[in-house]
Amino acid sequence: MKGIHGKILWIDLSTKKFEVKRLSNDIYEKYLGGLGLASKLLFDIAKPEIDPLSSENPLIVAPGFLIGTGLPTASKTTVTFKSPETNAFGRSISGAYMGVALKKAGFDALVIVKRSEKPVYLLIEDDKVEIRNASKLWGKGTYETQEILRDELGKDFRTCAIGPAGERLSKIADIDFEDRQSARAGGGAVMGSKLLKAIALKGTNKMEYANKEILREEIIKWNGIINKSEAKKLDMAYGSAEFFDWVNKERGVFPVKNWNESFFEESFNSHEDGRSPLDPYYWSPKYTEKLHPCPSCTKPCGRYVSIKDGKYAGTRVEGVEYELLYSLGGDLGIDNIEVTLKLTEICDRSGVDGISAGVTIAWAMEAYEKGLLSEDDTDGIDLKFGNEEAAISAMERLVKREGKLGKLLADGERIAAQKLGKESDKFTTEVKGLEMPAYDVRGLKGMALAEAVSVRGACHLTGGIYAPELTGAFWKMSDVDRFSTEWKGFEVKTGEDFMTVYDTLGMCKFSRGLFFIEGLLDGIEAVTGNKYSVDDMMVIGERIYNLERLFNIREGLSRKDDSLPYRVKHDPIQNGVSKGSYVSEEELQDMLDQYYQVRGWSKNGVPTKMQLFKLGLEEEAEEFGSSI
Repeated sequence: MKGIHGKILWIDLSTKKFEVKRLSNDIYEKYLGGLGLASKLLFDIAKPEIDPLSSENPLIVAPGFLIGTGLPTASKTTVTFKSPETNAFGRSISGAYMGVALKKAGFDALVIVKRSEKPVYLLIEDDKVEIRNASKLWGKGTYETQEILRDELGKDFRTCAIGPAGERLSKIADIDFEDRQSARAGGGAVMGSKLLKAIALKGTNKMEYANKEILREEIIKWNGIINKSEAKKLDMAYGSAEFFDWVNKERGVFPVKNWNESFFEESFNSHEDGRSPLDPYYWSPKYTEKLHPCPSCTKPCGRYVSIKDGKYAGTRVEGVEYELLYSLGGDLGIDNIEVTLKLTEICDRSGVDGISAGVTIAWAMEAYEKGLLSEDDTDGIDLKFGNEEAAISAMERLVKREGKLGKLLADGERIAAQKLGKESDKFTTEVKGLEMPAYDVRGLKGMALAEAVSVRGACHLTGGIYAPELTGAFWKMSDVDRFSTEWKGFEVKTGEDFMTVYDTLGMCKFSRGLFFIEGLLDGIEAVTGNKYSVDDMMVIGERIYNLERLFNIREGLSRKDDSLPYRVKHDPIQNGVSKGSYVSEEELQDMLDQYYQVRGWSKNGVPTKMQLFKLGLEEEAEEFGSSI
């Protein structure tokens, strides 16, 4: 198959040896690349029930199948591992230029196993590999570490690094790829557990494609379509948070103050123009320095923003994404965009997931206001909603695992609630241990199901169900009622398979409404020489998703883990247009029955042998014997 190398680079940090391993065409035909290949490698390499922070947990980096082709928005690289935060399937995806470099170096994936005895970084230049001492880098932030490496090695090297949070094994630590974070599920802690500080990589080879002329025509065609689209105008002007005002006012599903509210009414009402300062229509024109595209992106939503004067002068970050306006803004009861920028900078430099960190602090704020945390517990911080200085102080402690508060919060919300007790789990907002993103699923019942069943825990991107739920339609779906539980199993299954295809190809999900899957087929054929249908691609997505589910089943997860927080199931939305809505336990169980049935799984959420054989997962099914 064209468009692949058939090779992975395997590095053992304990022996300081590396080898190039060849993979069969059968694996590529079934999984292509990106998330598909990374999931297959993780399933095969990781032994059941390993400690995620042990040397037995592999770290796998796999560029999307279409990375490096030049097809617009083919930009995403996947990292997989067993998650320290959920003890289940872990994945994180970002627009990493390292993915392009890895492809050009001649590899479809990088597999890192075992553990070094002292801090190291990897230097990879095509097929040359060195494991170098990183003692002088240990303790430094993500930005500084990568700047030092590029200054020493050359600006043409692509880099990634962990920060102090990953070194301290915070279970919500992330990996920074040149200001793009592979943030969710704790990959930074896995990297830190290996004493691997950073990777610097350069690739100089050319990829071979089946039909370069047709590929060129597809690139030109899709760039033309994108250039004329309204999506490009909005993304470049306001980024991923363009619909902030609409989600608040028209849908009432923007979580505020640890999900005690679902419309940031106080913020909108306290400003004369009726616009919240968190709205990018306000802050983007004021703070944007320049756009920051992912690889091959011609409609960049990313941007560098900076504060020039005032209390937070000198703050400069890439972003701010919609998700962080929630976790580092509304969920904390804060509507000062400069504080959100400062909190984002602390997270990015220290290397922690901004969603998980912010949501965890929001939980602590509620615990403090309820009297479950004392001022002694918070190191003297008056940890109330809306207290900007308190939020910054709490974040600084969290990323350093410092003081009583930092030690309580450093590993995320579920672990913090387990340590505190006092029924504080009744107001956590996490699924399988992963903190929930910026959509109040009490008013989006299909989204509630999607987050309950997601293989990596609470995740808006595993199924992308917020699109049909918020608008009523997406791709083949129409007339979607967000307050109804009917047909949600089919909706979620379709979304998961669709989005898995995008992660496998490395396509940006913000362009899915332009390409769908139909628009990608000619480009895939130009790369591979193989003709695929929409059904073919959806089966590939379904196969990969079932394999990820098998990984979780092997780790002991079952129907009981496909659940939702107490607050979602018992506390109705308190304000806004979705007021009164919630997801009852009965509704959740009904939607799970629907979902398992359409998936071809048992009532307990286990893929049946018939379904696995149908998807070409016979060998994987045999591993479980009679247990499935």
